[in-house]
Amino acid sequence: MTRIRDAIGQAKSARGIAMVAYLPLGYPEPGATAALVKALVAGGADLIELGLPFSDPLADGPTVQRASQKSLAGGMSVAQCPDLVRQIRAAGVVIPLIVMTYYNPILAYGQDGFIKDVAAAGVDGLIVVDVPPEEAEEISDRCRSDGLDYIPLLAPTSNDERIALAVERASGFVYCVSVAGVTGARKALPEELGSFLKQVRRKTDLPLGVGFGISTREHVESLKGTADAAIVGSAIIDVIEASPRDAREERLQAYVEVLTGPRQASD
Repeated sequence: MTRIRDAIGQAKSARGIAMVAYLPLGYPEPGATAALVKALVAGGADLIELGLPFSDPLADGPTVQRASQKSLAGGMSVAQCPDLVRQIRAAGVVIPLIVMTYYNPILAYGQDGFIKDVAAAGVDGLIVVDVPPEEAEEISDRCRSDGLDYIPLLAPTSNDERIALAVERASGFVYCVSVAGVTGARKALPEELGSFLKQVRRKTDLPLGVGFGISTREHVESLKGTADAAIVGSAIIDVIEASPRDAREERLQAYVEVLTGPRQASD
């Protein structure tokens, strides 16, 4: 069992579902990442997704696009990714870290070198949004050889054949996109999400994480029993954007505490 799968299993046993928190690297300014990750962990996040920004983020809605552009304008680059991961680990963060990005930055850095370097820095898994399952064999094999989980995305439009191919390459968990659209906080999750998750569940025993649109405690609660992890991104960025610089870690922690619910005395 990988560290990612183990962390999801422990959280599910304790609270019914794991919390995965997304944060763009280098956002909202260089040097902010480690402190914000620590606030997410303090709030109860079980895993952290670190978004490596890309200038053409086709799967991201306005909130993540805006944050990515701010990060890039502040000087964030793919070459800085391993260093920022090392800073996060040096700050005392021990929970699993996942890098989420697009293939272009990885290709520009060099695929084998990127995977080797982020693994050595302390990353546990990799999500590459725009690599289709038909073309994922090489990168998933490389992740496996360097000890990283390769986590595919599946959309509600995925058929059984595509789901089977994606989960064959997967480890850690499977990222199930809640809507056929882009990222962004939403008022309600689609009614058909449950049937989509059942469709994926029939093809794999890996944990299922659900992202895109999750922003409230009610959303998280509604996923219990059908999903293993809730993934929150745009709503976290909204909290950071709305917070004064000297209060954002406190407010971010408080927001994640609302999402994760009451914590056990042993936490």
